[in-house]
Amino acid sequence: MTSAPAVVGVIGGGRMGAGIAQSFAAAGSSVTVVESSHGAAVAALDRVAVGLQRAAERNLLSEPAQQVLARVSTIQRVDALPPEADLVVEAVFEDAALKARLLAAAEKAVSPSTVLASNTSSLSVAELACALTRPGRFLGMHFFNPVPASELVEIVLAPGTDAGTLHRALGWTRCLGKKDVVVKDSPGFASSRLGVALGLEAIRMVEEGVAQPEAIDDAMRLGYKHPMGPLRLTDLVGLDVRLAIAEHLHTTLGERFAPPRLLREKVARGELGRKSGLGFYTWQ
Repeated sequence: MTSAPAVVGVIGGGRMGAGIAQSFAAAGSSVTVVESSHGAAVAALDRVAVGLQRAAERNLLSEPAQQVLARVSTIQRVDALPPEADLVVEAVFEDAALKARLLAAAEKAVSPSTVLASNTSSLSVAELACALTRPGRFLGMHFFNPVPASELVEIVLAPGTDAGTLHRALGWTRCLGKKDVVVKDSPGFASSRLGVALGLEAIRMVEEGVAQPEAIDDAMRLGYKHPMGPLRLTDLVGLDVRLAIAEHLHTTLGERFAPPRLLREKVARGELGRKSGLGFYTWQ
C-alpha cells in the first residue's frame, strides 16, 4: 500500500480545506495550511482540532488527537509553502481566477516534482492548468464534505495530466482509506453534474408546491436509499455554493441547469443552509 505523502500543503482552511488537512495529518503527513490572515489561520487550526476531537471520540484515530494536530501548521503566504511538499491541494471557493492565481503561486514555491491539485467541484481543470508552466503534474482531487467521513475522492484528469501524476494521486487517495473514481475534465465532472441536477429539480418541486422539503427528501432517502435527501444535502453544501455551480453548468451545458428562482431568492436573503442557520431547514 502506498504511504501517505510526507509533506502536504493545503491552500484554504475553510470547511473543506480543514477536512483535507485533518485527513492527511491523521494518515501521518506533515500538513501546512495557507490562510489569508492570522485570524483565518487560527480559525482553520480550530476546525482541524474540533474535527480530530470528534474523530477521537468515535475511536477513529490511531493516535491521540493532539499528536495528530501537532503535525498541522499554518502560514499566511502561498510563497511560504514548504518547497519539499509532495502534494499541494488548493481548496478555496469556486472562483476560477483566484484558483488559477493561487496555483501559479504555489507552483513557483515548490519543487518541480510536487503534485498540484484543485479541490474544485465544477470548474474546468484544463483551464486551471493553463496557469501552470508544468501542467502535467496537475489534476483535480475533488473531496466531499465532510472530508474525514466521506469515502470518495473524484480524480479529474486534464488533457495534459501525466500518468505518473495520476498514479501518485491514486495512491495517496487510497492511503486515506478512500475510494477513487477517475473522470475526464467536463463541466461538473460526474458527481457535481448529477448531484446538482437532482438538487435543482428538488428545489423546483418545492417552488411549484409539489411537496414539502421533508417529504421530497424522505422519498429519495427511503425509496432510493440515498443517505440523505437532495434538499438537506443542499443545505449542507451551502445554497450559495450550489447556486454558483448551477450557474456555471447553465453557462456550459444549457437550460437544464438553469437555477430555480427559489434558489436565487434564498441566497439573496442570506438563507445559505447550515452555515447561516436557515436554508430549506432550520439549523441550530
